Amino acid sequence: MTRRALVLGGGGITGIAWELGLLHGLARAGVDLTDADLVVGTSAGSIVGSLLRCAPAEGTDLAGLYDSQLEPPEPGPTARMGPGTIARLVPPFLLPGDAERKRARLGRKAMRHPGDREERVEVIRGIVPWEEWPERELKITAVEAETGRFTVFDRAAGVNGVPLVRAVAASCAVPLVWPTVAVGDRHYLDGGFRSTANVDLATGYDDVVVVAPLPRAFSRATSIPAQLARTGCTRSAVVVPDAQALSDIGRNVLDFAHRADAARTGLRQAADVAERVAAAWA
Repeated sequence: MTRRALVLGGGGITGIAWELGLLHGLARAGVDLTDADLVVGTSAGSIVGSLLRCAPAEGTDLAGLYDSQLEPPEPGPTARMGPGTIARLVPPFLLPGDAERKRARLGRKAMRHPGDREERVEVIRGIVPWEEWPERELKITAVEAETGRFTVFDRAAGVNGVPLVRAVAASCAVPLVWPTVAVGDRHYLDGGFRSTANVDLATGYDDVVVVAPLPRAFSRATSIPAQLARTGCTRSAVVVPDAQALSDIGRNVLDFAHRADAARTGLRQAADVAERVAAAWA
């Protein structure tokens, strides 16, 4: 029996919108990725993955999720994930040490963020309101701030007392932008700081489709092509924003003002990639 995995990468507010637009467009073209046996979500992808798994039970389908991205944003300050922030995130990765040790350095910086951790969880709850994990397999990635250890939350974690909304908040905790998120006595930051998509969690699946708003990697080993090769999959497709999508998304992936444009460009791009994705989703 063919086993299929959908991997959803990080990409901020506009990444969520672009992914939902793309997935909606693919479904309209007859390529429904929501029936994946496994969904892997990192950062923005953890939100999209949770919506795919949980929203239909409450009557919201892909079309509804897409429409939600077109609504005008609520007034308020805009967070920034621009070149300046990125430049401040790089130094911990330039010093000697293995990947875990480098992420721990970043974790120590992230732990000093003065923001209210529980307030941030409540913000995420406004998007992903579920405590209970879905029946169908969903894996959500994060990085333990104290140790740099890569962590995967799933239904087993939920059984052990980790609510879905808290796992998603941890996966979306962008260092230096938002505070780390407490899970038990540990603290977690964005899973994208191990890999922007963490494709290798789909190891053992036959068909793998990767939707990655931010495909760049910290190293060759954590790049999407390298991780995809390690999965041993038979068929695969990787979809990243095309030139028009990059322009529509804009330079600040946390800018709500570009959310609707990102969703529309994802919908548009779906028509261009539908045949290739369909071939991988046999």
